[in-house]
Amino acid sequence: MLSRIHERLEFTKGLGFRLGSLLSVAILPIGLISVIQTLHLSREYERSAEIALLGRTASAAAGERALLQGALGSADALGPAVLETLSNPTACSEIMARFIESTAIFAYAGFTTMKGQSACSSIGGSYDLSATQQFQAFSANPGTLVSSADNDPITGGSIVTVSQPLFRGDELLGYIAVAMSRDLLRSSHVGSYGTEGARILTFNNLGQVLSFDKDGDDDFDSILPAGKSLTSLLSRSETTFRDTANSGENRVFSVVPVVPGLVYALGSWNREQSGIAGIDLSRLAAMVLPIVLWLVSLIVAYFAVYRLVLRHIRELRGQMRRFAIGDRSVAPPVLVNAPAEIADVSHTFHNMARILMRDEEALEEAVQEKTVLLKEVHHRVKNNLQLIASIINMQSRLIDHDQARRVLRSVQDRVASLATIYRNLYQAEHLDAVEADRLISDIINQMVNASVEPGQGLQVETRLEPLTLLPDQAVPLSLLATEAFTNAIKYAGTFENGEKPWVRVTLGPDSRPNWAVIEVANSVPSVKDTRIEGTGLGSQLIEAFAMQLDGEAEIEHSADTYSLRLRFRVEAVPSRPVEGREQTVVLTSAARPGATH
Repeated sequence: MLSRIHERLEFTKGLGFRLGSLLSVAILPIGLISVIQTLHLSREYERSAEIALLGRTASAAAGERALLQGALGSADALGPAVLETLSNPTACSEIMARFIESTAIFAYAGFTTMKGQSACSSIGGSYDLSATQQFQAFSANPGTLVSSADNDPITGGSIVTVSQPLFRGDELLGYIAVAMSRDLLRSSHVGSYGTEGARILTFNNLGQVLSFDKDGDDDFDSILPAGKSLTSLLSRSETTFRDTANSGENRVFSVVPVVPGLVYALGSWNREQSGIAGIDLSRLAAMVLPIVLWLVSLIVAYFAVYRLVLRHIRELRGQMRRFAIGDRSVAPPVLVNAPAEIADVSHTFHNMARILMRDEEALEEAVQEKTVLLKEVHHRVKNNLQLIASIINMQSRLIDHDQARRVLRSVQDRVASLATIYRNLYQAEHLDAVEADRLISDIINQMVNASVEPGQGLQVETRLEPLTLLPDQAVPLSLLATEAFTNAIKYAGTFENGEKPWVRVTLGPDSRPNWAVIEVANSVPSVKDTRIEGTGLGSQLIEAFAMQLDGEAEIEHSADTYSLRLRFRVEAVPSRPVEGREQTVVLTSAARPGATH
């Protein structure tokens, strides 16, 4: 766990990180002063903006205030006339009608009793208004009331009604209602500088909407603060606040009284056009300014350090890496325009590289010379062994005794196998590794050509997978394969039923990692050849070679098969790609010795 944390924090040791840390500490006081001053100015500006929004809302609702106050005054003025003509509904209606004709503002004027009956109105006739919302609201709380109706039962239109109670002494007779068109009330909203993007809505003290700006639709609910009723906003009169509207938009709201205690105006402002958005921008600037200052300082410092130090160090590091992985084509050049200290390091590395290249060339020449000499030794040993094998072959031709000839033949095979091993050694590109599969294949082909007579019909199969060994393992393995293959050919025998005798040699990896296995198997005839007698020397040699490989030979003998299997650990050798080889050698009476099918 600690090592992982250490690896992840390795970048903190870099020059760039340390320089950035020092600059961050140096700039920190300036950044804090900038943040404090900007936040202070932002708070002052916010207070000024809130006061301005209240004034803008009151200014926008100034026309509506004048209309409502005029309606309240008219209702008060009609009270004495109604009291005088209360017993004469016709005369009362005429007074109401003349009042409406004298002004173009109001659409209706009338008197309604406490029973909900209206026989005195500017329209004339008698109406039952007991079921209207206006009458029910007045009955529940008698007093001055401003309300609205979408489909008024008398005018049939959308109106805003101002109701004033009418008393005779202490007796409440009913209320005088003066109504005006809602469109007229909406059109009275005054547009002034700073009200762009504002939506003005007026409502009474009961939370009923009186008028609102349509702005292309009739949905005023979208401009109201989400989750809040209009009556709950009465406590926020003469204040501004920010909230999320029902439409999901962040807006600024202000509440001012139009007619104190009766009607209020709600201003719903777009934050960007209200000026409040500038407050957030200024606060954002208070945080962004020191960050920008810090980043600019880091960038300037980084480019300065990169120009003077880092680029030269990276170039010198690249030269060292290329030299370390073996690029010896030319000595690394001395850095140009580098500071004196770095140029001195580069010059020292240049001289060191030249000395190493000179010494490596001398070592390569010495190694090449020794390699040539060692290959020459292997070559001469191979020639001498082949000469000895040829002498033994010549000597065996002069002997008539079969047993002696077989002994000399076995000695000749062993000597020829050793010669093949040394031939592979001096022909190998690398003397520290031998391709054991190719070596054993050459030995088997040589022995088949030399030991198997034409017409014998012996079938030899080899399945040799790529295997690279050190010479100390390749030599005893090849000699063991020679002895085992010699015995397999010797005892393969012939079959009376016409079946062909066979010998099979396999080499490949074992089931355990870094282990290999070699197996030599041969057929066993049903009738043994009594003329073949064993001396036991081959078995002794096989046991000795198995001990050199730190392995143990396993022998399996059945009615028709005899096999010798040896498992051994493969010592580590330089890894080199080797192509796989697999061959099957079949000898028949019609084929020459060593033919491959």
